[in-house]
Amino acid sequence: MPEAIAVHPYFKMERQVTATEQVIIFHERTICLYELEIVTGYRVFALHDVYDMSYRRMGEEEGILYLHTKQGVYPYNVKSNPQFFIEAFMQLTKKPYTAE
Repeated sequence: MPEAIAVHPYFKMERQVTATEQVIIFHERTICLYELEIVTGYRVFALHDVYDMSYRRMGEEEGILYLHTKQGVYPYNVKSNPQFFIEAFMQLTKKPYTAE
């Protein structure tokens, strides 16, 4: 596989409930931007199927990175601002980038 143009970490939160407790497990993953696709832990999006990206901050730096795709909107929880990742996507697809 070719080298990624941009990479950003995200996490998936999993709740496990037993008879006596609830445990929250955080799975660290990465979202990678390539010339023709975006690859996450379990999905691959063809770049021409991704219409836009946006970021909504939920605290100091944590927030949600949204991929607006042909199949729908996919949210990814991030611990830091993905501005560089979004700018790389916009530059690659020649879309104008407007920060929040």
